[in-house]
Amino acid sequence: MATFRPRDASITIAATHDSFLYFQLYIQTTMSTATEEHTHTFQAEVRQLLDIVIHSLYTDKEIFVRELVSNASDALEKMRLKQLTEKDVFQPDRELGIEITTDEEAKTLTISDSGIGMNNEELIENLGTIAHSGTKAFLEKMKEQGDSNADVIGQFGVGFYSAFMAADKVDVHTHSWENGTEGQTWTSDGASGYSITDNADAQRGCSIVVHLKEGMEEFCQDSRIKAILEKYSNFVSFPITLNGEHINKVEALWLKSKKDISEDEYKEFYKHVAHDFEEPLDWSHNRVEGKHEYTSLLYIPGMAPMDLYQREAVRGIKLYIKRTFIMDDAEQFMP
Repeated sequence: MATFRPRDASITIAATHDSFLYFQLYIQTTMSTATEEHTHTFQAEVRQLLDIVIHSLYTDKEIFVRELVSNASDALEKMRLKQLTEKDVFQPDRELGIEITTDEEAKTLTISDSGIGMNNEELIENLGTIAHSGTKAFLEKMKEQGDSNADVIGQFGVGFYSAFMAADKVDVHTHSWENGTEGQTWTSDGASGYSITDNADAQRGCSIVVHLKEGMEEFCQDSRIKAILEKYSNFVSFPITLNGEHINKVEALWLKSKKDISEDEYKEFYKHVAHDFEEPLDWSHNRVEGKHEYTSLLYIPGMAPMDLYQREAVRGIKLYIKRTFIMDDAEQFMP
């Protein structure tokens, strides 16, 4: 007689001829439960948000890439803190970074991070409700300005849900940073609800697979995604790779102390952000503290642009939040 102790069982099964069928039934039931799909309904506010995103905000559809990369960066920052304070971390040797892959044949865009990840309860809380997504104010703003004002998305990120501007289905493969938790896969078509299944192969962090709608194939093209990353996410502090190529190699100079920056560094940074071969005439680097805190790095070009007096060509200050590009003409900072 052999004795078996199933990993998740609280009883020991003695496998005699009479009990072996019971043992087989137990294993079969356990395996079936592990792959069971659980369906959930979106919170009412999430369904309202998705309706706005999918049907009213197509003019700035590339924003969804920025939002997903920003979320990945936040998850990595949280993971970095966990590594300093926690000992029992799942996959402790996994390097912090963001990997992006495009697949034109499958028409998918995949954005993966090795960050904090989510367990089953966190998936439901963060992706099924609006409580932690920071989008209540977005809904209020849309209500004030009317759904037709699509430009608001460029000023107010709508986070994860913005993926449905370009997707007819989104899969999230994730595993929490905590040891002892199970990997999960969250799937939704952005309609009434979503499903969650166990995923034994999920690595720590999140891997978001965006299945693109018809007409959105541009977002599975390497060159298109590279341009978006260089525009919005070039200063993210964690390494971003696109199909194996390292994208963000430039440091956010404005976040460094002035005493640690040389004159040559200021000049080279200007050439990079302004796409100018000439050196700047002058610059000003300041930090403002008080009710509102921000850091400004302002340059004066060495030569006036040829279209200086053409109103439609005027450009103001670029606004970055958490190293991510938000606005191209933040006129509130320069009346």
